[in-house]
Amino acid sequence: VQLQASGGGSVQPGGSLRLSCAGSGFTLGDYTIAWFRQAPGKEREGVSLISRRDGSTSYADSVKGRFTISRDNAKNTLYLQMNSLKPEDTAVYYCAAGPPWATLTRLNSFLYWGQGTQVTVSS
Repeated sequence: VQLQASGGGSVQPGGSLRLSCAGSGFTLGDYTIAWFRQAPGKEREGVSLISRRDGSTSYADSVKGRFTISRDNAKNTLYLQMNSLKPEDTAVYYCAAGPPWATLTRLNSFLYWGQGTQVTVSS
């Protein structure tokens, strides 16, 4: 079982990036899947999630209206489209998979974690 995150990089404020998270050894659609991020000196926080229970999506207030989470079942890949990026979005972004009841506020409810990809927003 493996999650491989990619797509990070450096971008100016207002720019866009799309993160990808490829799953192997299991089917992402069988899990609640999510993106988290961790900025230097801060705790890891939930960014966005697709629920296994009903397919609904949820977002942290700080990214609502700017980020979009999606999944391609055929490619077994999770995405995070990030638009209107701000310096405060700078962090290492992680993808994770967990049981249907996993939530963004309960990091330890997620079973599998990707290795993280760095996003830096700076002028």
